[in-house]
Amino acid sequence: MVSDAPRPSKTQQKKYMHALQEIGAELVGLNDVQLAAVPLPETLREAVMAAKRMSRFEARRRQLQYIGKLMRAVDPEPIRAQLDGWKASSREQTARLRRIERWRERLIEDDEALSEFIAAHPKADAQQLRALVRNTRRERLESRPPKHYRSLFHALRDVLEPNMEESDAHDDQG
Repeated sequence: MVSDAPRPSKTQQKKYMHALQEIGAELVGLNDVQLAAVPLPETLREAVMAAKRMSRFEARRRQLQYIGKLMRAVDPEPIRAQLDGWKASSREQTARLRRIERWRERLIEDDEALSEFIAAHPKADAQQLRALVRNTRRERLESRPPKHYRSLFHALRDVLEPNMEESDAHDDQG
């Protein structure tokens, strides 16, 4: 019995194969703990581990093509979902760190920023932050290593991280 469903064009098939190969390349880029968390058939897992060990470009390229071929027998959606979940959490962490860095720069550059920060985060130790800001400014003027600059970041992180969702509205204003 012949199906009436149209076959995908050669171009569509190639795009799909390249997409599978890209997923395979992402799998090769994972660390061992992440790779263990992804549900893969044993042959595919072994091919990925072999690619991780390869250092020569051409051998690695051929291995990635082989991984792409093995991916055709697997449903790629659960793998893609797992990879996307890790990317999303990584982006969220990067956004958090950038918010903390923005606050740190504002505190160093603007005298009024400390009052705003304390008003937005009443549990913050104002005296400690004031001292860290003052010492960081002095560090910059004297071109010393950024010891207090780092300490200020850690102090801000300690205040912002536990309640990052609540403080997002306040942080985004600046």
